[in-house]
Amino acid sequence: MIKPRNVLVALTIPMLLLAIPAHAALRVFACEPEWGALAQELGGKLVDVSVATSALQDPHQIQAKPSLIARARSADLVVCTGAELEIGWLPVLLQQSGNAKVQPGQPGNFAAADYVHKLDVPTQLDRSQGDVHAAGNPHIQTDPRNIALVATALGVRLQQVDAANAAEYAKHLTDFSQRWQQAMTRWNSEAAPLRGVAVVSQHKAFVYLYDWLGMKEVAVLEPKPGVEPTASHLQEVLTQLKTTPARMALYSAYQDPRAAEWLSKNAGVPAVKVPFTVGGTDGAKDLFGLYEDTLQRLLSAGAQK
Repeated sequence: MIKPRNVLVALTIPMLLLAIPAHAALRVFACEPEWGALAQELGGKLVDVSVATSALQDPHQIQAKPSLIARARSADLVVCTGAELEIGWLPVLLQQSGNAKVQPGQPGNFAAADYVHKLDVPTQLDRSQGDVHAAGNPHIQTDPRNIALVATALGVRLQQVDAANAAEYAKHLTDFSQRWQQAMTRWNSEAAPLRGVAVVSQHKAFVYLYDWLGMKEVAVLEPKPGVEPTASHLQEVLTQLKTTPARMALYSAYQDPRAAEWLSKNAGVPAVKVPFTVGGTDGAKDLFGLYEDTLQRLLSAGAQK
């Protein structure tokens, strides 16, 4: 026969266990898909990641909408590119959020571009030259070597802001870094035929990609960074290509492809849509797929006569 006191204890213990709060996931607010994907790789089940933009949006041109402000307000960590990429909307978003943890200079504010060597740093600032960034070209995610550098820094930051789970974040970082280095070794081998290939860019967005692959940018379809291609400038590029031929014209998934397609038709070079970030194409479903799909598209275009 079960004593009443034992029955009470048996009923009380489960109630106490239910009263113990489960570990709340670290709320990560990422500005761009690549950083959301990286945070998920490094955090796993410890993080709850939301992303402000999609691969089909121009990261320069985002509105600080109430829904984004609300997500920034509840975030424990904001992960963005920095280098002025989000200058038109992120400062307003952070200010309106009222979240002291994620303001610039706080552990909860992480700028990926702070941890890589920037290219295209202007020697003098002249806004008449278009969308020029004082800190250099912000499109660092097109080079997987930069992802490796940012991963190390972000892994350390996750351990800092969620010290109770530091050991778990360290394990995730080690695992990701090993898989990433293996993938980069394979990509570097596969990409060998692209070295020295001349290309045209629709936007000045691929300098890190070209630096990694050894490709050569011979023309840009935008007359100035961030300025839509004009008919007269496209004609100038077409004329230029008669003396400095290119093998392909690249545009990002979020861009209107008409300028690149016009050049393709008139110059006889393939127009290549590059995913640019996670989700930009069907093959770029994660960080690994981003580079695998990019290489496949470039190699396929380069093989065309």
